[in-house]
Amino acid sequence: MDFHFQPTKILIVEDELLIAKNLSVKLEKLGYQIVDIVSCGADAIQRAGEIKPDLILMDIVIKGEIDGIETAAIINQKLDIPIIYTTAYADDETLQRAENTGSYGYLLKPFKERELHATIKIALSKHQEAVNMQTLLALAAAKSDNRSRFISMAYHDLNTPLTTIQLSAEMLEDCEFMPLPGRTNKNIDRIKKAVSNMSGLLEDILMLSKAESGKLSLNLNQLNVTDFCASILEELQPILTDKHFLTFAAKTEPLHANLDAKLLHHLLTNLLSNAIKYSPDGGNVSLELICENQQIIFCVRDEGIGMTAEYEGKLFQQFERGENVGKIKGSGLGLCIVKHIVDLHGGTISVESAIGKGTTFIVALPFF
Repeated sequence: MDFHFQPTKILIVEDELLIAKNLSVKLEKLGYQIVDIVSCGADAIQRAGEIKPDLILMDIVIKGEIDGIETAAIINQKLDIPIIYTTAYADDETLQRAENTGSYGYLLKPFKERELHATIKIALSKHQEAVNMQTLLALAAAKSDNRSRFISMAYHDLNTPLTTIQLSAEMLEDCEFMPLPGRTNKNIDRIKKAVSNMSGLLEDILMLSKAESGKLSLNLNQLNVTDFCASILEELQPILTDKHFLTFAAKTEPLHANLDAKLLHHLLTNLLSNAIKYSPDGGNVSLELICENQQIIFCVRDEGIGMTAEYEGKLFQQFERGENVGKIKGSGLGLCIVKHIVDLHGGTISVESAIGKGTTFIVALPFF
């Protein structure tokens, strides 16, 4: 069988012909195929629909009644095509507008070949990962005897684009255009955060699949629970804002018990990170460790948005999220996994909450 490599097809939207031609030459040198060059938003929308390129390089300041960001928003409503913005300016307001349209990247003029190539690779990998993730989420929501096998296969397939994104981000960090030591590049930080978020979602889906198929098992070992809790709070320090106060209180002597350290880490990290995330205005987030009636009790409290009584009844169901979460992002899988972990340990989990006043999760696990 004869296989032919198909180069990535790119549509350039740029109203400066000299810049467009120079960009086209650089891209062709890197092995990309330029399917067309247009100079205004209307033409970009029309040609994107006709050609359906693999990627669009969109100048923000272009001819016509709409700029590149508005043009990209219209294209995104109709077509699933990754778009990288190009501009001579990188002010925060413009960058925020670009991000609100689901941008896959941001390039500053004049273009450097290494930066251009790395940014395109990241965009294509992120887009492929997003397509694969949608497939994976659909599988997770479906009722199928083969779901576990399919999810496992998709999990491994998704590692490739994530690895590509991570390596490309590291490559960008080494480029000459990076800021001076001690300063950060917002685009690189966003890429790293996206990779971290996608990896976390991927792990959640795989763990949920294992739990529902009966393949999630306990690996019990002697654990210093007090030190373990303290180390988790230390891990969570980077996601705190200056408005949050994270505390740990152990109402017991240093406690040792047989527990699954990996699953307990997932459980506590999920509850504590949720407590921080759903306290957008800050406040106290605390973990309390208690030992009584042959049980280890973990209490996670926050002063966040709280939840309705109606949502509490759906709390541990897949893909369920509270009506008051607003723009706070989440998959609706974390608490479902937490419930599986608690059940696997033979424990219980309960919740106390009030809208606008906060939430307390109480997890009780028996000694083994």
